[in-house]
Amino acid sequence: MKYKNQEDLPIFLTAGDIAELLKISKPTAYGLMKQDGFPLIQFGRSMRVNRDEFFLWLSQKQGTSK
Repeated sequence: MKYKNQEDLPIFLTAGDIAELLKISKPTAYGLMKQDGFPLIQFGRSMRVNRDEFFLWLSQKQGTSK
């Protein structure tokens, strides 16, 4: 991984960033980004997520999977 901590990540994450962070494929990351409740930001066809909102969403998901 090219980033040492969360603050080193770009403010807006791509599907590639998410795939790398979660150790999943890029198509799986795109599928995740299309889920209801995911904090997706779209600029035309470009899909992004705010770094902090992503980690908040992820922590909420971890809390519901227990």
